Amino acid sequence: MIDRRVFLASSAALAALPRAAFAQARLTLTGTLEQGSLVVGHVEPGAKVTADGVALRVAADGSFAYGFDYSHTEPAHFAAIFADGTRETRDVTPVVRHYEVQTINGLPPQEAHPSAPDIVERIRKEHALVGEARKTDSDRTDFAQPFDWPARGIISGVFGSQRILNGVPSAPHFGVDIAGGEGAAIHAPAGATVLLAEQFFLEGGYTLLDHGHGVFTGYMHQSKQLVKAGDKVDRGQQIGNIGHTGRATGPHLHWQMNWFNVRLDPSLSTATPKP
Repeated sequence: MIDRRVFLASSAALAALPRAAFAQARLTLTGTLEQGSLVVGHVEPGAKVTADGVALRVAADGSFAYGFDYSHTEPAHFAAIFADGTRETRDVTPVVRHYEVQTINGLPPQEAHPSAPDIVERIRKEHALVGEARKTDSDRTDFAQPFDWPARGIISGVFGSQRILNGVPSAPHFGVDIAGGEGAAIHAPAGATVLLAEQFFLEGGYTLLDHGHGVFTGYMHQSKQLVKAGDKVDRGQQIGNIGHTGRATGPHLHWQMNWFNVRLDPSLSTATPKP
């Protein structure tokens, strides 16, 4: 069976480079290179890299991360300055995606569209906590390898779809929903450090994992959380159980990915078939 991630990475890297320069390229970009995708780059050790003029963390092995926002349409300009003083650049325009529309009815009114002042303030504080955690720029390099799916089940919601909640248009769905049944196991898709393990109003049982260089994955609606902030977890380690806590009409895992606060589609970074 062909490894989907390797195939996509190889194809994307080839597409991003001029044919004549491919053999000499010292700056490579892998991933699907579309809206909402994680980009994993590689340069020679010791090189410095910028994206649109902003310096990126580069690991000792030359790997670095970047994310295309779900609505990103402009070319991203990557530049690498190598130890010998030479420079290489790459401009990449992400492939445009067409997102679905999903209608969800039957949610309690205060969960679908919170308006009570105390609830609104709680949500604001919880989201600020997550936003602050996503400023972390650790030296882990787990992001550079393909991710596993964290749970088995039916894909009940896809990334980027416009959500209509109880008949009212809402923000897009920035994650992938896996309906795996109440209590089904959730596993870390790659090595990570646990940044948050909290009970939130909308997200329910919520865990945030740091995979390095600003790449994070989040896990919502858990019925049980088996890790705490500060824990180091290995690929495949169970971190919790699927539930329907928070804003959920039934048991499922909402799986999200970010590059800092840029929302990404985790399904584009997986090597294995859908669960």
